[in-house]
Amino acid sequence: MSKTTMALIVKWAITFVASWIVFGLIDGNTLGTVFLISVVGTIVNYLIGDLLVLPNFGNIVASIGDGAMGALAAYFLSFIIEGFQTTLTSLLIFAAIVAVAEYVFHMYLLKSEEVAP
Repeated sequence: MSKTTMALIVKWAITFVASWIVFGLIDGNTLGTVFLISVVGTIVNYLIGDLLVLPNFGNIVASIGDGAMGALAAYFLSFIIEGFQTTLTSLLIFAAIVAVAEYVFHMYLLKSEEVAP
């Protein structure tokens, strides 16, 4: 398994745990919905945050952006997924957890020369 694939799996796991804590335990949504939110959040944050924002603007901006993009993705999915409930408070908590976790994850990405951009 390549280092990039492993990094994406770790990124998804981080996003899944944050989604499960906030949208599963706090908001009471199903595990399937939590899984979908984590997959969409991981894809959006990787394509925009890791590939575009991180190399051009640095770790802090990318981490804040990842938290915001994850929360926005969840917010938009709440209109599409029937039965998915969220609140402004849970979206803000989710954004904060993702931003902090992504900050640490980005430090690993920037140090690792084996992870493809």
